[in-house]
Amino acid sequence: MEILKASIKDYDLIHAIAVPSWQHTYSSILSAEQLDYMLTLMYSHDAITEQISIKGHHFLLAAEDGQYLGFASYEINSVYEATKIHKLYVLPGAQGRGVGKALVTVIENTAKAHGNNKLLLNVNRYNPAVNFYLKTGFAKIGQEDINIGNGYLMEDYIMQKPL
Repeated sequence: MEILKASIKDYDLIHAIAVPSWQHTYSSILSAEQLDYMLTLMYSHDAITEQISIKGHHFLLAAEDGQYLGFASYEINSVYEATKIHKLYVLPGAQGRGVGKALVTVIENTAKAHGNNKLLLNVNRYNPAVNFYLKTGFAKIGQEDINIGNGYLMEDYIMQKPL
């Protein structure tokens, strides 16, 4: 498996992974309207461009045998000595094959190389990925409800992993 740095030029690949991953993950958690709203809010070309160009998020793509299987985004020093994973999605057919773990490992190594001593992330409280994060060494350290507009909330756990 290869983990590649992505750029805004890879928008179509990122979007092509995000849409089916979100539909698979969130269709039983969120309404179709909220799902569409959030995909537009977080995965439009303008949103990804802003995340990379203005907010300093780094994107990674996971590929195997010429197939793109997942992606992640992260921000070094999002808070003091911490790297935040903003996104981590793997296509439904590739889950359970080590793609998510490989992406987290690259982020961990990058965080350590920049003097960060922990990873942070938010994950929907009803997302089965909570179990993946727990198995990968993260712990729940809190929860928060984030108003994202249009009457919608993100109901998240805050998770942390020491490095």
